[in-house]
Amino acid sequence: MRPFMRAVVLDDVGDSSTLRPRMLPVPEPPRGWVRVQVRAAGVQGSDLYPLRERADGGRVPFVPGIEAVGVVETSASERFGAGEQVAVVLGGTRRTFGGGYAQYMVVPDSAVTAFRSGLPWSVLGAVPETLQTAYGSLSVGIGLQAGQSLLIRGGTSALGYVATALAVDRGATVLATTRRADRLGDLARRGVHVPLVDNGKVAEQVRSMMPDGVDAALELVGTGTLRDTLDATRMQGTVCITRMLSGQRAVEGFRPVDYLPRGVRLTAYNGAAPDLPAAVLQRHLDMIADGRIDRGPVMTYPLDQASRAHDDIEHGRVFGKAVLIVDHDPDRVTARTESSSYDRTACEGDGR
Repeated sequence: MRPFMRAVVLDDVGDSSTLRPRMLPVPEPPRGWVRVQVRAAGVQGSDLYPLRERADGGRVPFVPGIEAVGVVETSASERFGAGEQVAVVLGGTRRTFGGGYAQYMVVPDSAVTAFRSGLPWSVLGAVPETLQTAYGSLSVGIGLQAGQSLLIRGGTSALGYVATALAVDRGATVLATTRRADRLGDLARRGVHVPLVDNGKVAEQVRSMMPDGVDAALELVGTGTLRDTLDATRMQGTVCITRMLSGQRAVEGFRPVDYLPRGVRLTAYNGAAPDLPAAVLQRHLDMIADGRIDRGPVMTYPLDQASRAHDDIEHGRVFGKAVLIVDHDPDRVTARTESSSYDRTACEGDGR
């Protein structure tokens, strides 16, 4: 008799209510793939997109979740063996096979990175995709060097926190924005050299301190603030747009010659697991473990409350990263689901 597992399935486009718990057969890994016992799965803003539109081929129903951490249970790959701790980042393949909102997932070994850590699964689950995106944005999208200045537009998002840690570790001077003045201290505690309140005119604030503008900028809010971010960047500087936290994803009537400031480069980043070297992941986890960097705020939810996590992200109730905890004991899952709670008051805001 084929074993079954608990998973969360997106039945159709709509809203978070279309995410429903279900029992599914445990998948078998083909050659070159591994089956991962999922212990935690990060919830991304990009996980919301399939709820709104038939993107990436539009196949429904399917199991969402573009990142997860866990243990290799069964391997049909020469690269990984059973029992290894691994991180999975699916990137653009998230709709071609089942994702991380499940007790088990099968993935190609190219989407898997091994690590060793004693950190809790709730902490580990917040790391892979965010770290990969931050590292790729700074390395591929910008090419950030020591001694340069970097503006992060959307500094109190989970991605903003990780990008700050990486940039500071590289020796860059970091400016970062938040829309709330009461979060300036939080930015400073996490290593931001110049915290800024985003009043819509960040370029004016930046150029009052740096008349030539910053060397580089990471745009996480979206296209609504992109032009102002470009205006804050010096000639021959680079702006990389990576996230659209505001939900605004297009520039209406985009005409490059009129839109882009003279000599400022605009790039975009959207990568996958191969962009995150294993050594970078291991170093980041080790730095969290020994306190050299802050792990960042994490809000956890039982797997069966994936729809609640999505709703909280969409309505600005998540501060930092949302993570689904995948329990493999049905009795414990029921108890934790019934008693699950978190401080909504402390988590108001939209990460910007």
